Amino acid sequence: MIIKSIDQLLSGRQPATILSTASVRDACALMDRQNVGAVAVIEDGMLVGILSERDVLRRCYGQGRDAALTRVEAVMTCDPLTAHRSDSLGEAAARMIEAGVGHLPVVDRAGDVVGVLALWDIPTEYRLMVERYNSFRAETTAA
Repeated sequence: MIIKSIDQLLSGRQPATILSTASVRDACALMDRQNVGAVAVIEDGMLVGILSERDVLRRCYGQGRDAALTRVEAVMTCDPLTAHRSDSLGEAAARMIEAGVGHLPVVDRAGDVVGVLALWDIPTEYRLMVERYNSFRAETTAA
């Protein structure tokens, strides 16, 4: 079966979410347990950010902070781009590539987080197709 939508790809996965008031150490432990590179950050049941391994390295360890004493909200990316569970993988790949991000929180119609999509979750052919299209578009626009 060819996977075409985010919903198909995330089927059966538990969303990796954490409270904004949790410690960065707890977030890292969650990422390790769920074998993911980012977690959606929740506050009062709503998506408020995303915390990636890159955020932890740059904004926590890179600035000499103690992960056990640093709250997720201090180093997360606020108001992240999102994808809808019914979006195509091509749309999601294009959004990530254009924004230069490796993860997108995925929401349903009610705005509830149903997962976090990593660029590497998307099959290589979709990523390459989007990259070729963007390159072609840039060349034709510049000409």
